[in-house]
Amino acid sequence: MKKAICEYYSNVKPVPVEWLWYPYIPFGKLTVIQGDPGEGKSTFVLNLVAMLTKGQPMPDGFTYSKSRVAIYQCAEDGMADTIKPRLEQAGADCKKVAYIIDDDIALTLEDGRIETAIKETGASIFIIDPIQAFIPPDSDMLSATKMRSTLRKLAATAEKYHCAVILIGHMNKGNGSKTLYRGLGTIDIAAIARSVLLIARDETRPKIRYMHPIKSSLAPEGDAIAFSFKEGGGLEWHGRYDPNTAELVDSTVIKTSKRDTARAKMVQMLRIGDRSANEVYAKLAELGVGSRTVEKVKKELQVRTYRSGKSWYWSLPNAD
Repeated sequence: MKKAICEYYSNVKPVPVEWLWYPYIPFGKLTVIQGDPGEGKSTFVLNLVAMLTKGQPMPDGFTYSKSRVAIYQCAEDGMADTIKPRLEQAGADCKKVAYIIDDDIALTLEDGRIETAIKETGASIFIIDPIQAFIPPDSDMLSATKMRSTLRKLAATAEKYHCAVILIGHMNKGNGSKTLYRGLGTIDIAAIARSVLLIARDETRPKIRYMHPIKSSLAPEGDAIAFSFKEGGGLEWHGRYDPNTAELVDSTVIKTSKRDTARAKMVQMLRIGDRSANEVYAKLAELGVGSRTVEKVKKELQVRTYRSGKSWYWSLPNAD
């Protein structure tokens, strides 16, 4: 009997998109994380891996039901002197972080070992860092046809095993180009990915970085997530921020005003619970925000105040 070449969408059963981290990283799809060299892409991802292996909430509070297994494949850093120390510093359960042995034969995006590894470990997340190091030898990142074919196969594996695949990529130095088009290689890489996330720094506070979505095909774009590097190493999360991200159209630098900074930090602090006024002032002073700006933002947010003992405390109006 001849097999039909067409089918009707009326016979397709709709299923919801499931998320490793809503609305940033979907299960069963490709996600690209890109940014200029040295902006902390790998450290950011390793800290996400640490939370996933422990079943901890994500930086914005998004939670899931269990800990996850991750595969982290990196071509730029040493496993013993860099990757494992970073994982341990982040608090990862290293028994749930695997890598593919590729000492004899270099791993590529088309390698069958990727599917085998995901199947055998039951990994929920597979990370390639950076994508440039795993391009097949008969291809290059500027070949639209070849890269689309390669990434379609990888996307099919992601869907088959319900695994979130993350491709980390450096950006080129093109000026005047939109950020989405500055990822190294053909635009087809970003086209096939269902989510593209940018790591960028704050122009007014260079120590602060943001993870910000610049493409979100399956959900509304989420807020920027802010983080910084601690002096002795490690990463500190600052939660959701709402910077002026219009600059991302042409740049990888985000500009924020002192009021934006104060609003985001105040909301992040008070969402967790009531805080003393002195603590709020002190935390915002560390970010260079003066008391007058704090008072203006407090009024905008309609923050409630009450006295307990000898201290005044602040709470959000919807915190009941």
